[in-house]
Amino acid sequence: MGVFFWYIRRPAREDGALYRTYLVGGIIPFRKEAAAMQTASEQQPDLLSTLVPLLGGTDNMAAVNRRGHRFSITLKDQSLADTDALAALPAVAQVSLHNGHLRLELTEEAYQTNQKENRLMASKYDGLARIIIQNVGGKSNIISLTHCITRLRFKLKDESKAQTEVLKETDGIVTVMQSGGQYQIVIGNHVNDVYEAVCEVGHLTGAGSVDEGGNPVQEAPADNAPKKFDPFGAFVGIITGVFTPALGVLCACGILKGLLSLFVALGVLDGAGSTYNILYSLGDAFFYFMPILLAYSAAKKFGLPEFEGMIIGAGLLYPYMVSSSTMDHSSLFMIPVTMPSSGDYSSSIIPIICAVAFAAWFEKLYKKFIPETIKMFTVPLITCTVTFALTLWIIGPIASAAADLLAMFFSWLAGISGVVYGFVIGGLWQILVMFGLHWALVPMMLNNLQTVGQDTILSAMLGTTFAQTGAVLAIWVKTKNAKTRSLCPPAFISAIAGVTEPAIYGLTLPKKKPFVVTCIVAAIAGAAMVATNTIAYSMGGLGVFAYTQFINLSTNEVGGMIVAIVISLIAVVLGFVGTFFTYSEEPAKK
Repeated sequence: MGVFFWYIRRPAREDGALYRTYLVGGIIPFRKEAAAMQTASEQQPDLLSTLVPLLGGTDNMAAVNRRGHRFSITLKDQSLADTDALAALPAVAQVSLHNGHLRLELTEEAYQTNQKENRLMASKYDGLARIIIQNVGGKSNIISLTHCITRLRFKLKDESKAQTEVLKETDGIVTVMQSGGQYQIVIGNHVNDVYEAVCEVGHLTGAGSVDEGGNPVQEAPADNAPKKFDPFGAFVGIITGVFTPALGVLCACGILKGLLSLFVALGVLDGAGSTYNILYSLGDAFFYFMPILLAYSAAKKFGLPEFEGMIIGAGLLYPYMVSSSTMDHSSLFMIPVTMPSSGDYSSSIIPIICAVAFAAWFEKLYKKFIPETIKMFTVPLITCTVTFALTLWIIGPIASAAADLLAMFFSWLAGISGVVYGFVIGGLWQILVMFGLHWALVPMMLNNLQTVGQDTILSAMLGTTFAQTGAVLAIWVKTKNAKTRSLCPPAFISAIAGVTEPAIYGLTLPKKKPFVVTCIVAAIAGAAMVATNTIAYSMGGLGVFAYTQFINLSTNEVGGMIVAIVISLIAVVLGFVGTFFTYSEEPAKK
């Protein structure tokens, strides 16, 4: 039993005749429809005598779209469709009709049969599927194919045959990543539809879905060339995947904060005035509420319902839980709760990503055992409560303990060698910020300023901002990718003002080599600052607005500020040169 459908995408032609196709029953020339329908009716009497009338006739079908075994049909008059009769057909698994839109789902057996016989109408993603297959090196270059929540994950015989830049510029493809021995094409939420189209067009036997971390839900066929797992590549893939949907807003907030700092420095705005406070609230909102905003994109990445992830992030920032709260949150069920070194989870990144990753794994583990009648509210209740509690009991203490150990290490290092101390702080500062561990050094910094009136931590970290600025400028000059180029101007402006998140998460970290270059340059700059005895005497701004903190408040001596300006400019140059000569559009092959 089959269904008669319009072939609305890439219609077949023969001698100028436009064709319509049957799900079962072949192809019929449109120009000779009446005669062909009569012929087809003789060949497939059940098809035309049963299905077409049940849909209200061919003239009643305004549009048809197929995604795998599901069809969406727009009817001119829905009253002409007999859904009960359609649902009773052996080939039909499910039928629904609402506001003129009929959704019809085939049984797995009917779908597989017609797929093998090439009797399915074209999917809206067939064109994209053909482009993908062609530009990964053709069907013969594909070892296996799986998909996760947002990506097609290929294992290719030879990744050098893949036309990565062509794929990146193709509409419908977000980007391309190579990690963990996989060639990953980022599609988005409709990846399952594209996956099915690729399997159909290429006559591939896909290995099914995997989780976003790359662990197969259904094991992919083994190949004879196993790839070594790359932890750093996996980490970068997770971090950048979480930040990618928010890069535009992240850049906008960074620019706004930078402009506000500039206007205050120029005397245009009062740093304590109402206008500044209101606009700063907008500019800083993304950074402060990162646990909530990143929970959304992390939930999409790991396959957790978005609102579950966001409520976990929101709980971490609830007024009772922030450092300024007077409410007791020292224990949960009489188990001590240890907060991060910063005092709360505002502006944190890694804790919420870890929490959402665990929540997604945990929910999949137990969800199948919950009865359907209570699943709607029971699953979120269990997932959010358990994850929130474990975050406070485990992630918080781990972060706090790591920060304490880090503070002890840097205190010891400062007593051994000032230059090495500056080198290590400069080189690791960006990584510490990513994990929220930089807060371990903030108490040391404040204590130094209050007790002795000067500090070297602020000196050692100065170069990180300017190394990122130089790296972004090099990528801007060198890249030929339109998407990458569009991220460079806002990231550059933000980096100058000291807000490097758009540069790190949008450009240098995803490309890996530029991030390594900036860490090395920042380390050199940090060592140079300490070696020249350039000391901070106050807490200043960020980026170019940090220069004033190197003015000696007792003597008004500006020599330290001049040295800081020179070293920061050198960091820009080194960051530019290092990135320019190491940067390539193609990610490094694994």
